[in-house]
Amino acid sequence: MKSKTLYIVLALLLVASVVLAACQPKAEDVAVVERAYEEIAYGEPLSVAAPDCEYGGKIASIAAVDELTVEFTMCKPDPAFPTKAAFTPFGIYPQEWLNTYANAEGQETLLSHPVGTGPFYLDTWARGDSITFKKFDGYWGEKSAYDTLVFRWATEGAARLLELQSGTVDQITNLSPDDYATVQEDANLTFLPVTNPNVLYLAMTNTFEPFNDVKVRQAIAMGIDRQRIVDNFYAEGSLVPTHFTPCSLPNGCVGDAWYDFDADAAKALLADAGYPDGFSTTIYYRDVFRGYLPEPGLVAVEFQTQLRDNLGIEADVVVMESGEFIDESTNGRLDGLYLLGWGADYPHVTNFLDFHFAASNPQFGDPHPEVYEVLEKASQIGDPAEAEALYVEANNAIRELVPMVPIANGASASAALNTLENAHFRPFGAPLMAKVNPGKDTFVFMQNAEPISLFCQDETDGESLAPCQQVVETLLGYAIDSGNVVPELATGCTANADSTVWTCTLREGVTFHDGTKLDANDVVASWAAGIDAANANHIGNTGAFEYYSYLFDGLMNIEE
Repeated sequence: MKSKTLYIVLALLLVASVVLAACQPKAEDVAVVERAYEEIAYGEPLSVAAPDCEYGGKIASIAAVDELTVEFTMCKPDPAFPTKAAFTPFGIYPQEWLNTYANAEGQETLLSHPVGTGPFYLDTWARGDSITFKKFDGYWGEKSAYDTLVFRWATEGAARLLELQSGTVDQITNLSPDDYATVQEDANLTFLPVTNPNVLYLAMTNTFEPFNDVKVRQAIAMGIDRQRIVDNFYAEGSLVPTHFTPCSLPNGCVGDAWYDFDADAAKALLADAGYPDGFSTTIYYRDVFRGYLPEPGLVAVEFQTQLRDNLGIEADVVVMESGEFIDESTNGRLDGLYLLGWGADYPHVTNFLDFHFAASNPQFGDPHPEVYEVLEKASQIGDPAEAEALYVEANNAIRELVPMVPIANGASASAALNTLENAHFRPFGAPLMAKVNPGKDTFVFMQNAEPISLFCQDETDGESLAPCQQVVETLLGYAIDSGNVVPELATGCTANADSTVWTCTLREGVTFHDGTKLDANDVVASWAAGIDAANANHIGNTGAFEYYSYLFDGLMNIEE
C-alpha cells in the first residue's frame, strides 16, 4: 500500500512539474538585462507631430497605426528615407527604457548601457580599457556562434597590428598604410580592403575672421598642394578629390572640379582680401586614425608647413581630445582651421551633402542658402538623372563658397586572423560581429578609439556607432557586401506614389534584451526622442541629435 501511495505521489509531482514547466516563459523571453520598470502593454497608439510644416523639416508626423505598423508622414517627398532609416542613430529602444533613463537622473545609464534587440547585449564597459558584450539567446535572427564579444581600442596603428600578430585580438580596424605589405605577406593574417567612400577636408568657420571673407577661403583652397599630401601620407589607391562627395556615389562628382594648386594665384587672392603678408591662426585636430586621415599629427604639421610656405600663414597646431573636438567643431566653435572627414554611413549623396550643408548645421558657421536650398529640392527627387542638374548647382556653389577644402579620398583596410570565418568589413557600417565565427567562445575586435557614448541617437563618431550596431537595431539595415537596404526590425517600408508617406511593418515576436516585446509604440518613442525637441525623452550626450536634424532638415517643435 505504501509503494502504491508513493507511486501516486511521484506521479502527481511529475504532472505538476510538467504543468509548471509549461507555464514558465520560454528561454528567449527571459530578460538578460535588469530593468527597473514594468512592461507597457500595447494599448493607446503613440504619435508625434509638428503643428504644421512651416518649421521647414521633412517629417510632419510619426504614428503607430497598430501594434506592428508605423506610418511616417513627410512634409515633402523623401525617396531616400529607407537608406536613412537603416542607419544606426535611428535605432529602436524600448519606450519603457527611454521613459526611465532619458532624463537628467538617468542620463549616465542612457549613455553607457543601451538596451536593444540586437544579437548581443552589453555586459560591462570598463572605461579606458574595453567593452564586453554577451550573446543574446533570445535574438530573433541568426544567433552568434560564440558567447562573448569584446571591443578594445588603441590609437596607434602599430599597436593594433602588434596585438593582432600576437593573437590577443582577432580583428583590427584602420590598418596603417605602412603595414599593408606586412599583413599581405603574413600567412596567419587576412587583409581586408575597405571600400567605404570617404573624404578628409580642411574646414573653416565663417563666423570668425578672416574666414568670413570668401577670398581668404578661396586662397586657402588654391594654396594647398593636395597631391603632395596624398602622395606622402596615404595608402596606394587614395585619390585627390574633385568634389566634396566621392565619385562612387551617384551625383557625387557632377559640376566643376575643385581648384588646382596655384600658390601665386592664392597669394594674389589673399592680398586682395587685405592679407598680403598672411595672418596667424590655429590648426585643430584629434589624434584618431581614420581611413580618411591615417596620420593625423603628421598631416596637421604638413598643413602648417604648406600654409606658411605657400601663403605666409602662421598656424599653431593643437591636438584636442576626441569628444571635445567633435563637439566644438560640429557646433562651429573652433576659431581657426581644423581637420575632419567623413566616411559614408549610407549609399546616398544626401549623407555627405545634406548632413554637412543643411540649413540647421552650424559646423562651417552661417549656412549658405545657395547650397542648402538647392539640396532641399534635390533630396525630394528619387531619380538621380532627374536630380543631376540640382546637384551640379549645389556642387558649384560649394566650390565657389569654400566652406571647406576636400583634401583626400583615403584608401583603407582592416586585418584579421585567418582563423576567422566570414571576417569582413562592410562598405557601409561596422562589421556585423554576429556573422563572424572565431572558432572559440570569445571574439576580440580592436578599433582606434574609445566610444564617446553608446546612445548613438546623439553621436556621429564611428567609434561609438560600431559597438552600437551590435546592440541596437534599426527598422532596415544594409547588406553585408553592399549598400543595398535589407529588412531588419521591419519586414519592409513602402511609400505612397510621391514618397510623402512611408509605412513600415514590424516583425512579430521580437524581444528586447530587457524582456519587453517590440511594438510600434517603441518605434514612435525612439524616433520622437530624437526628432522632437519638445519630447520629454529628448536627452542625449550633446543634445544636438545631428543626424535627425541635418538629414531631415531640422528638429520639430523647437522653442523659438
